[in-house]
Amino acid sequence: MSFKDFEALSFDCYGTLIDWETGIWNALRPWLLRADLDVDRDTALAAFGEAESAAQKATPARFYPALLADTLPAMTRKLGQECTPEEAEAFGRSVPDWPAFPDSADALNRLRRRFKLVILSNVDVASFCESAKRLETPFDFVFTAQEIGSYKPTPRNFEYMAEKLAAHGIEKTKVLHVAQSLFHDHQEATRQGFATCWIDRRQGQGGGATKPVEDAPKTDRVFPSMAAFVEAVDAA
Repeated sequence: MSFKDFEALSFDCYGTLIDWETGIWNALRPWLLRADLDVDRDTALAAFGEAESAAQKATPARFYPALLADTLPAMTRKLGQECTPEEAEAFGRSVPDWPAFPDSADALNRLRRRFKLVILSNVDVASFCESAKRLETPFDFVFTAQEIGSYKPTPRNFEYMAEKLAAHGIEKTKVLHVAQSLFHDHQEATRQGFATCWIDRRQGQGGGATKPVEDAPKTDRVFPSMAAFVEAVDAA
């Protein structure tokens, strides 16, 4: 696979460009302190991954802040305590506070010199707009779960992106999908024939906030960070 073959890079945002695991953990800590629970970060993130994927499957049309709020009661019960409605609502509003990875903004600004930049994200428009301020880079296309009406890994999300890009003269063969999540992104992207690049932020540390997959899809390229990815692109 040559990077020169592509016209556009499509990105998952949360986990790839935005450090959602730190954001989730920071948003969860007030409840942990109030509940006086000694729960490690990876256990909490695994509980989130299970609750979030179940909620996205059960209520695909629900906007992400409300869906995120729905995950907290399921998480907290799994961890052995209950949360209040106010705590769930605060958790649902936390996305704008989630930080960007330190290498995201620079990498995106370098990549936009060569490629159209696309977002395919499992959030709502308002939440992404706040996150976009942290990324400091304009995107050519933004496709969210809110407008599509479903959440990745539903096939429709990738089909929607392919249709919209094709309408602007960018065929699927000219799109490289760049993402961290094997569950949300790579298993379906590869199934639909997209070239893929795995930004393996966790580097063998398990699934984290992402639900594990039984059979890991084969991605075309793998990098540990956006910084490493953009260096490889520049070198090519």
